[in-house]
Amino acid sequence: HLVFVAAWFAALFYLPRIFVNLAQVPADSTAERERLLGMARRLLRFGNILSDIAIVFGLWLWLGYGIGSGQRWFYIKLALVLLTWGYHRYCRVLLRHFEAQTNTRSELWYRLYNEVAVLLFTLIVILVVVKPV
Repeated sequence: HLVFVAAWFAALFYLPRIFVNLAQVPADSTAERERLLGMARRLLRFGNILSDIAIVFGLWLWLGYGIGSGQRWFYIKLALVLLTWGYHRYCRVLLRHFEAQTNTRSELWYRLYNEVAVLLFTLIVILVVVKPV
């Protein structure tokens, strides 16, 4: 489970970084835009597979072995995982905007958006390791 979660987050760390680069591409640079779009599409597909596997294994640990059941830290972590899943799905929406050339967000917005995954990952790891509540 941990390996797939880490790999999923690696995809989530890099995909918005590609969006930063896409937001910087000049309108007349078709080749660069298409190269970055191809990278983003492949990374999104790869991240989809990793997230699915991480979630299946996480459910298996929770429902099959009772790991975290009845503990408050676990339910907070579960809520953060759901937020992460939503963040991931929103990356798909953002990619569609780039594909349709309808992106209206700035490079700075994508830089800030990129930090959300780092914050989610940090909070999830703290909850799993420290189990503070």
